[in-house]
Amino acid sequence: MSESALDLMDPKQLRGRSAVVTGSTSGIGLAVAEGLAAAGCNVALSGFGDAAEIEATRQRLAALGVRVTWSPADLSQGEQVRGYVEQAIADFGAVDILVNNAGIQFVAAVEDFPDDKWEKIVALNLSAAFYATKAALPGMKARDWGRIVNIASAHGLTASPFKSAYVSAKHGILGLTKTVALECAEANITCNAICPGYVNTPLVAGQIKDQAKVHNMSEADVVRNVILASQPNKRFAETAEIAAMTLFLCSDAGRSITGVPLSMDGGWTAR
Repeated sequence: MSESALDLMDPKQLRGRSAVVTGSTSGIGLAVAEGLAAAGCNVALSGFGDAAEIEATRQRLAALGVRVTWSPADLSQGEQVRGYVEQAIADFGAVDILVNNAGIQFVAAVEDFPDDKWEKIVALNLSAAFYATKAALPGMKARDWGRIVNIASAHGLTASPFKSAYVSAKHGILGLTKTVALECAEANITCNAICPGYVNTPLVAGQIKDQAKVHNMSEADVVRNVILASQPNKRFAETAEIAAMTLFLCSDAGRSITGVPLSMDGGWTAR
């Protein structure tokens, strides 16, 4: 009997897999980690924040019946990225799923852009994905199965002024995605990039408050006329939407999708 669409999308197929999700103590990364844990995956978290809150998150996800760890690794440092993935392999026995999500932002004109900010953004948003992928791939190839999902951005497909480092790094992520997909095409390993527009996260909420003060506008006006000016549907994506797409790409339903930037930007790049 041939496979059905529901068979291919059944999240139970991920039960027992192990995942590394970078930048997963809040926002998109946390939602992805929650989704994978709910599907039965062991999850290795990373990210900064209050130690007690991180431990509470770890315990909450572990209560779903999976193993959950957390690493304090500085993902702007290649050796620490490698150590984080290698520790997850030691803890779980394998890393089957890698979600490269960690990232930061800084806004300034090119001629005013601080050198250290450029280096940090490129290191965390792009180089960390390279080092994590490099560490995870040998095991995936040995088991003939793997899923790599890079959380890119609409800015991986288009540009905005004053975001040179972020735009460059996200364009680079798409290049890395395509290269890894081609190298692993016969190994039952897929590599894709999700390209969200603005997502409803605590980080964005803080930006809204700051912009309201700078522009002397209400937060509602900032959302519609500043933050979402380029996003035709005029609403934020929710972190759960990004998590759901990640689960789809990790399922058998997504096994023929590889090397693709998947836009979740409310029509931003359709213009």
